[in-house]
Amino acid sequence: MLEVRGLETFYGDSQVLFGVDFQVAAGEVVTLMGRNGMGKTTTLNSIIGLVSPRAGQVTFQGQNLAGHPSYRIAQRGIGLVPEGRQVFPNLSVRENLVATAANHQRQVTPWTLDRIYELFPALEARSGNTAAVLSGGEQQMLAIGRALMTNPSLLILDEATEGLAPLIREEIWRVIGEIKKLGIASIIVDKNVKRLVDIADRHHILVKGRIVFEGDGAALMADPDLLTRHLGV
Repeated sequence: MLEVRGLETFYGDSQVLFGVDFQVAAGEVVTLMGRNGMGKTTTLNSIIGLVSPRAGQVTFQGQNLAGHPSYRIAQRGIGLVPEGRQVFPNLSVRENLVATAANHQRQVTPWTLDRIYELFPALEARSGNTAAVLSGGEQQMLAIGRALMTNPSLLILDEATEGLAPLIREEIWRVIGEIKKLGIASIIVDKNVKRLVDIADRHHILVKGRIVFEGDGAALMADPDLLTRHLGV
């Protein structure tokens, strides 16, 4: 579904990514792991078109995404749950969800308000409230719901549970599991290695803009030195 090859991205004269390569198959959940500042968010932003790589290629469902603006890339079926939620604070919960609703890929059973509320009952209870008054956990639910309303084939979650209370984190992991069961491919960035290993099919560790490990959960957990050196686990 997604193929990233030789990705090199700069901010000004500073190079952040150095030949990043990885793939995501249809329905597959993969992770990008690494300490802060290693290039995880830059990789995601390079895929979605929020920054322009200077070299390399991003191919999604056989189409080259290079040079396309982010909204066109979203229309092709990639949904982003950005770090820090970034919901529309002055719009209600319902308005946030309706604002992004689209079915460019002509999904047979598209996401609707009712489906989002079934996934996140707390959002239905707060549907008339502005996003600004929601808790951090409710805003994260809203950010995920907003991305799902675009009916993506690939969902990207950047820092999926960062800054959330333990009970809310468990709710988010439950929802990610439900999304996986629906066959939606995902790229997840998060610091909870155990939960990532439980839910994802393959893992990638980024160190200073380079992928230094790719493998399944068993291979990752079998190398405690790797975890200590690159993840601090």
